Amino acid sequence: MSRLVIGFNIINTSFTKSLLLFHSQIFKPSSSYYFNSNSYNNTNYRFCRMASSSSPSPSSAIDFLSLCHRLKSTKRAGWVKRDVAGPESIADHMYRMGLMALIASDTPGVNRDKCIKMAIVHDIAEAIVGDITPSDGVPKAEKSRLEKEALEHMCKLLGGGPRAEEIHELWMEYEENSSTEAKVVKDFDKIEMILQALEYENEQGKDLEEFFVSTAGKFQTDLGKAWASEIASRRKKQD
Repeated sequence: MSRLVIGFNIINTSFTKSLLLFHSQIFKPSSSYYFNSNSYNNTNYRFCRMASSSSPSPSSAIDFLSLCHRLKSTKRAGWVKRDVAGPESIADHMYRMGLMALIASDTPGVNRDKCIKMAIVHDIAEAIVGDITPSDGVPKAEKSRLEKEALEHMCKLLGGGPRAEEIHELWMEYEENSSTEAKVVKDFDKIEMILQALEYENEQGKDLEEFFVSTAGKFQTDLGKAWASEIASRRKKQD
């Protein structure tokens, strides 16, 4: 089994068992956001959606935001595994993606506000499951399943209602690459990574070529291709 970082724990076992162990340690029965992992299914999320038609209660909002704190404290695993000093957090990554969506030029048929929201939601489930990378050897379908379960728990924690439903829909749209906005934000995800790689190369003398190779030819939009080309050009000039 691969040795993986799940939240604050390093666990050697299957991911399903790992997630259960993580929650048994972090979520206590007395907590307002304790959950039974066996309850994860479509019915659970339908309940989440119907639970409230108003804004989250102060208690639900603070519980949700406290859980999201882990996005600020959990470092991006790809940099950790390559011994980058002071690596960015998941929240750092999403924040700059949000800025990308904010400053990007207007594109016909693309809702910029939706892109901004999607950027700050797309990795939100990692507050529970951690940053699972391709090198962890976890099948893509299993990674998606675990993240979807985590997302549904977070929506329930928020108390259901329109805010939770919007987060769920944005995340699913990104996950399924089912809209123009999702394609733009997926490009931002790769752009932010290679820009960060370039910065770490310049600041720490690292060779992070693999990050550039892994994204080459995978940009879906003209905007993504243009920004990736600019980053590649700057990197080449520094060689």
